[in-house]
Amino acid sequence: MSLDVATPAPPGLQQTDPNEYDDADIVGDTDYKRDELEAHLSDGAWTEAFQEWAETTDMTEPEFDILTDLEMIQQFDFFWDSFAERVGYHAPGIPEDWKQANYHPDIDSWGTVSSINASLTELGQLICDILKDNYIDFDGSYEAPDDLPDFWLRHRRDFHPS
Repeated sequence: MSLDVATPAPPGLQQTDPNEYDDADIVGDTDYKRDELEAHLSDGAWTEAFQEWAETTDMTEPEFDILTDLEMIQQFDFFWDSFAERVGYHAPGIPEDWKQANYHPDIDSWGTVSSINASLTELGQLICDILKDNYIDFDGSYEAPDDLPDFWLRHRRDFHPS
């Protein structure tokens, strides 16, 4: 299945500490490199990822219209996680209380909510992969604190694969 919609503008990245998100856990002090990531998104990473995602997503046009109405694309956040040497992200989502909150008049089922949330998660991960594989080279920027055991330093990639 594919989604035939125009590519929206890339999001402006948040200045939120990623540890405040329920879906992110960043270890240590870090430079989130949002300026560089935002530049890469504007320079083509966003368009490349969005078009690839649109070709394979199960999202329908009515569901895309809902997320457009809710300005969910602009709620994405991407950041560099130097410890794990990866691009991290926070994907927006429709909350569990969507029905009680009358979140959007065209949301009529958990199926619609699940489809939108899952599709946005897939888009976020694809953007991270494209940024990491094709646009950035921040590897090696992490400097471990002096008090980590030698074992941890030698095997940290085993615990945090990129």
